[in-house]
Amino acid sequence: MSTLKLVGLSGNITIPSKTRALVQTAVALAADRLGAITEVIEINDFGDQLGRARRLTDLDAAGQALVARIIAADALVVATPIYKASYPGLFKHLIDLLDPLALIGKPILIAATGGGEKHALAVEHQLRPLFAFFEAHSLPTAVHVSDKDFTDGVLTAPAALTRLERAVAQFDLHFPQALRPAQAAE
Repeated sequence: MSTLKLVGLSGNITIPSKTRALVQTAVALAADRLGAITEVIEINDFGDQLGRARRLTDLDAAGQALVARIIAADALVVATPIYKASYPGLFKHLIDLLDPLALIGKPILIAATGGGEKHALAVEHQLRPLFAFFEAHSLPTAVHVSDKDFTDGVLTAPAALTRLERAVAQFDLHFPQALRPAQAAE
């Protein structure tokens, strides 16, 4: 079997980013659990061209290559900040550029960051329907973390880490052959 490829997509344009920290933590957990090759892509990686793109072919070669890596991944971790109960426009714009058939059957861990728990249901009310449209397989456990779950930009809250570990473990059903021996024995 070839090595599992997992791409994390951070929908935040701020640097440093708690959303990126969340994505990096999730992909690191998945890499350890499944021996996956991982990559984290940020909205910022597309540069100014993303906002002007009306279709995928309007992106330069580097931007199109980023999208190709997202689509070619075996699984995704997608996280976005939540502002005023929804995801940012540039994040949605990137998703709008994807072919509606591009993510069919792809397992996706959906997650979000927010200033507080007030935005926690946006994961269920915004991200889950978005990826349902693409017929992707959103993992059952979604993750929302808030500012209080971070210490110096690192996700440290035990409850948040436990939920994230539970969500990452749900990739096991999609990739049982990729489980590392220690994980498979659990």
